Amino acid sequence: MPSVSDLHSIGELARASGLTVSALRFYDSAGVLEPALVDPVTGYRWYTEEQITPARLVAGLRRIGMPVPEIAAAVRAEPAAVHQLLDTQLRRLVDGLADARREVARLRALVDPAQPVTTMLLLSPAGLAAALDAVRFAVGTDPELPMLSGVLLDVEPDGVRLVATDRHRLALARAEADVDGPPVRVFVPVALVDELRASLHTTDPRPVRLTVAGTDLRVLVAGRTLTGTALPYDFPDYRRLLRDAVGERPDARRIPVDVAALSAALADPAAPTVARDHGGRPLAVTVLGLDDQGGLCLLPATDLSTDELRVGVDGGYLLDALNAAGAPQLVLELDGPIAPLAVRRPDDADTYSVLMPIRL
Repeated sequence: MPSVSDLHSIGELARASGLTVSALRFYDSAGVLEPALVDPVTGYRWYTEEQITPARLVAGLRRIGMPVPEIAAAVRAEPAAVHQLLDTQLRRLVDGLADARREVARLRALVDPAQPVTTMLLLSPAGLAAALDAVRFAVGTDPELPMLSGVLLDVEPDGVRLVATDRHRLALARAEADVDGPPVRVFVPVALVDELRASLHTTDPRPVRLTVAGTDLRVLVAGRTLTGTALPYDFPDYRRLLRDAVGERPDARRIPVDVAALSAALADPAAPTVARDHGGRPLAVTVLGLDDQGGLCLLPATDLSTDELRVGVDGGYLLDALNAAGAPQLVLELDGPIAPLAVRRPDDADTYSVLMPIRL
């Protein structure tokens, strides 16, 4: 143990690191940055020279808003892991900035409603068609939940993210676009979505022009003009839903699947299912598990006593997600019986869906 003469007081470490004394006390109590020595009589905290760099790291991570548990992990992690944590926090900050820009645009419209902010997008018919096809299956149909009865267009500086959910499943896709105007979020009614999709010809070289002015929507597609009004509902915060459902999952199993083979197995009338009560109604639940080679298989009821990974899902919902993904090979991400199931394209990180599991 070094002597006090070789150590730095808490005030000296505060000056060297950029943290306040109170912040250092907090990070000590949180187990993030504990002093090398605490005087048993006075309670004074003392730190070594080697703790100055970790303290400066903590100060920087605090300035960018990293959560305390991740700061604690970063202080003890290898450089590669710290870079991963920084990448995750940067994505949070980018998402937060986009949200702030949209909120500012909404507030400007509230302050001066006579002058709605206009955003215009130019999109390729093929890209927009693929994105619509990837999310349409997840649009809500419950008349008591009108806030789910459409597709959210979350316009970004260089494209648009499409999102749909019915609470049981969530689907996302992205289409590149030339964007003129501020980022905006617009909730498009499903009738207009379907009319737009029917008008798209994927071989047409002419771009689709989508104009958003307040709640007014205008689409020029294949020489036709479609008009509509955005739904007046606040769509759920899908980014938060995603963080809660399929955030950082280092232990998740990522299983490649052949879409045609799995679709055929799910559609087979003799496919094994398990009878469960779900939401007050009987449901034939498809149980996903692993075979002896680590591949995906459908488990019969007799195999549910095993300790191996198993996840219960609505087989029809999974079949919809497979068909909507638009790829012959997909990756299913499983993380236990009560964690959501993610259906991902290996070649497109922006297109995927999430299915809620059914408790077995």
